[in-house]
Amino acid sequence: MTAPWQKVLKKIDDYRWEIPQSYKAGMSVPGLIYASESMLNHIWEEQVFQQVANVAFLPGIVSYSLAMPDIHWGYGFPIGGVAATRINDGVVSPGGVGFDINCGVRLLRTNLTEEEVRPKIEQLIA
Repeated sequence: MTAPWQKVLKKIDDYRWEIPQSYKAGMSVPGLIYASESMLNHIWEEQVFQQVANVAFLPGIVSYSLAMPDIHWGYGFPIGGVAATRINDGVVSPGGVGFDINCGVRLLRTNLTEEEVRPKIEQLIA
């Protein structure tokens, strides 16, 4: 019997499975799940692949919406999800980190330029 996820996911190799960009109209990039085949039933049943597909809509996302082997349902982003976005038209998404176990991101907006900050990075992180 064919598992339902086999109708959606494209096998790249034993541990990489692609959600095609055509899965949902408007996805900017495909999704890529790193998992063994035995993990895919759980990923499908939890509907986590849907969150991977949703992340593929982020403005400026580059290459793939990624899901690491520890993937599970999150708050918009799946836990174990990764997305990189372009600097010019991408977004910063603090929700991608989560907040359930005191994970978090702190954001600060400043008028300082990279040229002003770069020489002081060592001081700032010490």
